[in-house]
Amino acid sequence: MEDINTVDFSGLRITFASPDTIIKWSHGEVVKPETINYRTFRAEKDGLFDERIFGPTKDYECYCGKYKRMRYKGIVCDRCGVEITTSAVRRERMGHIKLASPIAHIWYFKGTSSTLSIILDVPPQALERVIYYALYLVKEVDKEKQKNTLKTIDELQKVELKTIEDDFVIKEQEINVNFEKQYAQLEKKISHREQLEIAKQEVEFKKREQLKLLSNEQTDTKVKKSAYFERVAKIARSIRPFDVIEEDDYLFFRDNNIADFLNVGMGSEVLYEILSNFDLNKNYAQTLELLNESKGEKRNKLLKKARVLEAFIKAKIDPKWIILTVLPVIPPDLRPVVQLPGGKFATSDLNDFYRRVINRNNRLKQLIDLGAPEIILRNEKRMLQEAVDSLIDLQKSRGKTRTGANTKVQKSLSDILRGKQGRFRQNLLGKRVDYSGRSTIVVGPELKLNQCGLPREMALELFKPYLLHEIIIRGLAPNIKSAKLFLEKKDPVVYDILEVITKDHPVLLNRAPTLHKLSILGFYPVLNDDYAIKLHPAVCSGFNADFDGDAMGVFLPLSKMAIEEVKQRMFAYHNLLKPSDGSPIVLPNKEMALGCYYLTTIDSHMEVENPEDLKFFATENEAMRFQAIGKIKLRQPINVGINGKIIKTTVGRIIFNQALPPELKFVNTEVKASDLKNIVVSAMKIFENEKVGDLIDRIKELGFWASTIAGGLSLSVFDCQIIPEKNKVIKEAEKEIEKITKNFEQGLLTAEEKKRYSNKLWIDVTENLANKTWNALDEENPVKIIIKSGGARASKEQLKQLAAMKGLVVDPMGKIIEVPTKSNYRQGLSIFEYVISARGARKGLTDSALKTADAGYLTRRLVDTSHDMIVREEDCLVKEGLTISTTMSRGEKFKERIKNRFILNDLVNEKGEVLIKANELITNETIELIEKNKIAKITVRSPLYCASPYGVCQKCYG
Repeated sequence: MEDINTVDFSGLRITFASPDTIIKWSHGEVVKPETINYRTFRAEKDGLFDERIFGPTKDYECYCGKYKRMRYKGIVCDRCGVEITTSAVRRERMGHIKLASPIAHIWYFKGTSSTLSIILDVPPQALERVIYYALYLVKEVDKEKQKNTLKTIDELQKVELKTIEDDFVIKEQEINVNFEKQYAQLEKKISHREQLEIAKQEVEFKKREQLKLLSNEQTDTKVKKSAYFERVAKIARSIRPFDVIEEDDYLFFRDNNIADFLNVGMGSEVLYEILSNFDLNKNYAQTLELLNESKGEKRNKLLKKARVLEAFIKAKIDPKWIILTVLPVIPPDLRPVVQLPGGKFATSDLNDFYRRVINRNNRLKQLIDLGAPEIILRNEKRMLQEAVDSLIDLQKSRGKTRTGANTKVQKSLSDILRGKQGRFRQNLLGKRVDYSGRSTIVVGPELKLNQCGLPREMALELFKPYLLHEIIIRGLAPNIKSAKLFLEKKDPVVYDILEVITKDHPVLLNRAPTLHKLSILGFYPVLNDDYAIKLHPAVCSGFNADFDGDAMGVFLPLSKMAIEEVKQRMFAYHNLLKPSDGSPIVLPNKEMALGCYYLTTIDSHMEVENPEDLKFFATENEAMRFQAIGKIKLRQPINVGINGKIIKTTVGRIIFNQALPPELKFVNTEVKASDLKNIVVSAMKIFENEKVGDLIDRIKELGFWASTIAGGLSLSVFDCQIIPEKNKVIKEAEKEIEKITKNFEQGLLTAEEKKRYSNKLWIDVTENLANKTWNALDEENPVKIIIKSGGARASKEQLKQLAAMKGLVVDPMGKIIEVPTKSNYRQGLSIFEYVISARGARKGLTDSALKTADAGYLTRRLVDTSHDMIVREEDCLVKEGLTISTTMSRGEKFKERIKNRFILNDLVNEKGEVLIKANELITNETIELIEKNKIAKITVRSPLYCASPYGVCQKCYG
């Protein structure tokens, strides 16, 4: 294996290994179960760590020590048989075990789809019982002898029934003789005639009872024997090759010398024999013929079989390879034995599994050589099968999950590869990489969109090789060693060099779980003296990050190409859109949106009725100067001359518009979070991404300034004001409830109706109170401003619970509890209200925690299935599509659902005019046209109907 080039390959394929291949890989047969000698700690000869098979444990030194050092490389020691080479070969060289009996590979007879079961048409459970020596499998049936067997069974049945009848006659005679004796005894004992008659009648009754019992017993026995013979005859009549037969039934045939029409076998040997003579091409052709004639479930079964057979033929696999005759032994350095400080040894679980296999294999060989009885051999073969099963895949094997000494579940070969902690996902796909760091994140409101804050200490470690290089180039140290010492002293020059290096060297930030491309973005590092990574607030939604203790990973791109790729593709302003629907995801939100909203609203206390009373300013700058010296307020309505027109606006709106590029027209309305999104979308149509990024930064800075310095918005529980008429509204509702209860008691309402009316009343009351509370709040109330800004998580629903009433709640089963919670959180809940609310709330929290894992796993499986869904062609010319209408369950999202899709057929209005031609893209302009013509139903191209043989086409994807 040493001459394999590990780099020069174009693809990998996993396939079956034939016994010859396994022996070709192997460097020798492992015969003994020993690992290392307990005295010398050296590998035992012919054991699982044998140096002759797997190579030397010390570099260029044989087992006996005759040859040492590099100059003997390639020589095989004549004394101990060890090749003189590097000890690294112990990670590559394999051994093998010759199995005394063929063993079925557990992957192919157990699990979701049993390959062996599909090939042989044997049910999986039955096949498993055959392999574990509990059932016989029929290899072939002799038709001529089968007819004779059926005749013999018929004769046997007649003989058996005749025997039963003869037994009955004999027993009947015995009963008659017995009672005749009893009559004779009675006549001797009793002289009185009448008494004798009575005694005889009693005896006669007993006799009749015994005869009746005997007759019933005979009938039962006849019925049972007949049924048994009919069942056996049915088996003999209907049995076909590859059918299974119970051991008791086969023993009946054998004991009656009629088993010669069957050729049966048990265990993996019979499967090996069948598969050795299995003609793949012939079977495949027969399966295809049957497939054309069959329907329903049978067709599905045949289709499965055809696919498996075709795969075997294409891959040039002999089906008998499924049955192992030679077992590969993996290299010893991949299953090491390590000495612990206390003198004990820690060993890989695989060594235990291999030891068990070797022990049982050797014992089976001895028993075969001794000519042991079949029943003992069978038991030993079954145990060997179980040992190999647990080596290959412990989870699927029959034996209990084996635990080591410290109750830790042992790991078989499959367990090492399988799942999240397996070799693939843990070590190959999820490597820990060099040039990376990890720290908690904090918000960095001063950062630009393409920047992140990086702790100096972390940067020193990340950029260490670059620093050492620069130190040597600048002549601050003569070599690497002294450069490292210079670096450790942390001379101020080091930090200057670090600033220079990091200036144009981007880093990647990643937040787990990495669910889409926006979970890894590039930034230029800005060094700080903290210990946390600083993150731009607008990119949080892409990362799904918040600042409650989240940690993020930093990675350093090293090569020039990697750095260029980060600069050209991975900065935040290159990734402003959501991959799922193309809407912007890097947006100013939360406090930024609140600030912009506050800035662009008009102070309700400063509104004037007569427009002529408004102050007038000739230019925007003049108005801003007056505001700066305190002559007018930030949100006071004023008239200003802008672009030759007199516009009623505020200084706040002027400041907001100065952050926008001149190409966007003057925004003279309240700007909520949704309006910010529209502004960013408009900007993206006009400008390049970098300019849009600058715009987002300007809005961010303005938003933070307005919400903190200018607005000084703060929040208190007293801002959630309770309306005075709350109690009156609730009392009126209680009177209505009394009426409903009275009607129910009088029998005018059913219990269900009472519940429905009661629930509806309380829902209406809660909504009414919520609306009244909202309307009663002053327009300058911070809570109202925060909710109306649209950027906050809060909504009217939260205000309802804080200041109006909590209303009806649900129990853990999801049913509405009839008793409403009349209090709100500001007043505080009564103990009774608290308890009934808590039940549903706790259920909600537990469900959220449990469902997160399920959703994650479902997403993973969906992603796995859709890996190859790539846009591979322009148009698949399909004639079907997805109909989307305004009346459907998601009708309110009609515009979002049709945007950026291709229309299937010509869209025609009522007059018959073609508005949009078939296969045209639906844009914002076309949506306006659709709304204008009041079209409520459209059929669009969809990936669900795409006819591309591989992946999807451009038109269906949209």
